[in-house]
Amino acid sequence: MTGSGPDKALSPTELKRLHRGWRRQTSLRLAVILDGVQKPFNVGSLLRSAAAYQVESVWTVPPAPPIDHPAVAKTALGSDRFIQWRAASSGPEAVEAARAEGFVTVAVELTAKARPLHELQPGSAVCLVLGHEDRGVHRETLQAVDHVAYLPQLGKIGSLNVAHAGTVALYELARQAWTSPTP
Repeated sequence: MTGSGPDKALSPTELKRLHRGWRRQTSLRLAVILDGVQKPFNVGSLLRSAAAYQVESVWTVPPAPPIDHPAVAKTALGSDRFIQWRAASSGPEAVEAARAEGFVTVAVELTAKARPLHELQPGSAVCLVLGHEDRGVHRETLQAVDHVAYLPQLGKIGSLNVAHAGTVALYELARQAWTSPTP
């Protein structure tokens, strides 16, 4: 310990400065497709994480509830106001919309051909595709994406809740952007 006395929590102004510094270091563009994420509390939690990582756009695919659903809003705690969101009728439609905005699409899914997310170098504009809590990303959506990646896990549990997995994936993409050498 280098200072005198206990460490103290940051004031709201100090916290804003801290986050502003990280935003200045980050040129990464992020988007998310919720491909059938069904539970409103998972959608709300993902919106909150998306806002924390400066996600530009979120597409919802049925049977995902709309972002203005009361149970989504309860968990999102107002973070939905920082994100542009749209409904898509299918995962492939959302993937094409993301590509049209310049995003490389990466489904987070456990498949035989998936690569660990930390080994993937998707670029500076990434759209994560997250699927249903039990059934995962729709098969036709998996066929449409550019990459499929997974989150390596060390314990005896084989998967995470979709909101937690999405948050970990957003952080990993941000970490890659912060630590990659600049050209």
